[in-house]
Amino acid sequence: MDVVVFGAGSFASVVWYMLSHDSPHRVVGFAADRAYCTQRRLQGLPVVPFDTLEAEFPVGQVSLVLAVGAHGVNRLRSERYLDAKARGYSFASYISSRALVWPDLQVGDACMIFDGAKVNPFAIIGNNCLLGSGTHVSHHAQVGDHCYLAPHAAVAGGVRIGQRCFLGVNATVRDGVKVADRCLLAAGTVVTGDTIENSVYFGVPARRHPTPAESLEA
Repeated sequence: MDVVVFGAGSFASVVWYMLSHDSPHRVVGFAADRAYCTQRRLQGLPVVPFDTLEAEFPVGQVSLVLAVGAHGVNRLRSERYLDAKARGYSFASYISSRALVWPDLQVGDACMIFDGAKVNPFAIIGNNCLLGSGTHVSHHAQVGDHCYLAPHAAVAGGVRIGQRCFLGVNATVRDGVKVADRCLLAAGTVVTGDTIENSVYFGVPARRHPTPAESLEA
C-alpha cells in the first residue's frame, strides 16, 4: 500500500524508516502545512503542501500516516486527521513487529504502536493514537481518540483515557482511574485519582497545575 506521511521533520523521518523496514507500506511522499514546507524533498521523496495534497497524491491512490507530536494537547493531530478524512483520504496504521499485542486487539485507524509497546487483552485503542516505544496499556483499559502516549508511559487495568490526552515519558496512571479529555500528564507523573478536563498534572502523586492544557503549544 502506498502511503504519504504527514510531517516533514525528524519525527517524520523516523516514521518513514519504520514503515520502510517493518511494514507492508511503501512511503511515496511527505506532506506538511505550507509554512513548514521548507524543503522540497525528504529521504529522497517529495514534500508537498497539505492543502493541495490532492494535486500530487489523489484520494484513493494513497493512504495517510500522521507523524505528528502532541502540539496543543493533540489539537493539530486531531485537526489534520479530521480534515483529511473529510476530504476522502483513508489512513494506514502501523504496529511494530517488536510490539507485544494480541491478534484480536481492538485498535482504530491511523494508529501507530512502536517497538517494545505492550497492550494487554481486552484493552481498546481509539482512532489516531500513538503509543511510543515501551508503553504499557493494561487489561480492560481504554485509550480515547487522538491520544499520544510517550515512551514508557504506563496505563494500568481498567483505566479510561479521554480524547486528545498526552501522557509524558514514564507517566503512570493507577488502575481504575478516569483521565478526562484533553489532559496533559507531565513526564514521570503518577496519577492516582480521576482528573479534570483540559488540565495539566505533574508530580508524585499528581497535582493539578492552574494553567489549562489547551493553552500550551507543546
